[in-house]
Amino acid sequence: MTTAYRAGSLAVQDRVGVRDLAEHVGRSIGPGIRPVAAAFLEQQPMLVLGAADPAGRVWAGLLTGRPGFARAVGPHAVSVAGGIPARDPLAGAVTADGTPVGTIALDPRTRRRMRLNGTARPSARGIVIAAEQVFSNCPKYLQKRELHGFAEEPGPRAGAVRYGTALTTGQRRLVRTADTFFIATAAADGVDASHRGGNPGFVELVSPTELSWPDYPGNAMFLTLGNLESDGRAGLLFLDWRTGTTLQLSGFAHTEFGPEGRAVRFRLDTVVETPGGSPLRWSAPEYSPANPPLPKGRR
Repeated sequence: MTTAYRAGSLAVQDRVGVRDLAEHVGRSIGPGIRPVAAAFLEQQPMLVLGAADPAGRVWAGLLTGRPGFARAVGPHAVSVAGGIPARDPLAGAVTADGTPVGTIALDPRTRRRMRLNGTARPSARGIVIAAEQVFSNCPKYLQKRELHGFAEEPGPRAGAVRYGTALTTGQRRLVRTADTFFIATAAADGVDASHRGGNPGFVELVSPTELSWPDYPGNAMFLTLGNLESDGRAGLLFLDWRTGTTLQLSGFAHTEFGPEGRAVRFRLDTVVETPGGSPLRWSAPEYSPANPPLPKGRR
C-alpha cells in the first residue's frame, strides 16, 4: 500500500473503485523537487497557498511577484519572497516553523501545473516551505491565458478589503462567470491546494452562501475529496483575471455521490474580497478542450 495518500483519499478511492489506478499514479508523488520542477517554479509569477488561519479556518491565498520570487533552494525547500500579503486572511498563519501548507503553481500560458505540500516557516525574505509531497498534474480543465503584465501602480481601490458572510451581487457574478478557481483543504496531517476548471457556469450558485460544482474525472488521487471526507474545512479562491480582484471564501464542503457522477457542495461562512488584490493582468481565456459541456439549464 502506498504511503502517498491519507485515509480520506483511500476511502474515496475505494468507494469509486480506483485504488489500483491511484496506486500507480501515486508513484509520481515524491518528497524532492526535481530540476525540471525547480525550473518551472522559477518562471512563475504566482503561487497559490492553502493553510489554516489562527482560528482554524482554511483559506486559499494568492502570492505574486516577478518570476523568481518563488524558487527552489535545494531539493527539499522553496523560498517565497515577500511571503503572504498583509491584507490576506492567511497573513497571520505562518508564524512558526512547521505550519502545514499546500501550494499549487499553475501557468495558464502553458497549461502546466505543479503541486507542493509540506510545512512553512517565516524567513527574512518571506517564507520557506519544506517539501513533503511534490508532483505534477495533467493539463485537463486548464484554460489558456496570456500574461499581459503587472499593474505597476495600485488602483485607487486596491487593498480596500471587503468582508462579509454572504456573497454580494457583484461577487455572485464573479462566481457564476468563473472558468477557474482554486481550493484548499485540510486534514489532521496536512493541507492540500488544487485547481478546478470548466466552462463558465460550471460553478452553480445555490444561494448567496452555498456553491456547487461537478467533480470532473481526474487523476484518481482524490486528494481534495479525501480531505473533505475526513475534515470538511475548505477555502476557495476566485480571480478576476482581467482586473486582479481576488475573492476568497472559507467554509465547509462535502461530496455528493450520485448515479450521474459526483458533485461538491460548499457552504461559506466568511468572504474576503480584495479589489486589485493581484497585480497580474491576463488575457481572455482559450477554454480547455477537456471541459465537459454544461447541462442545458446552465449554458
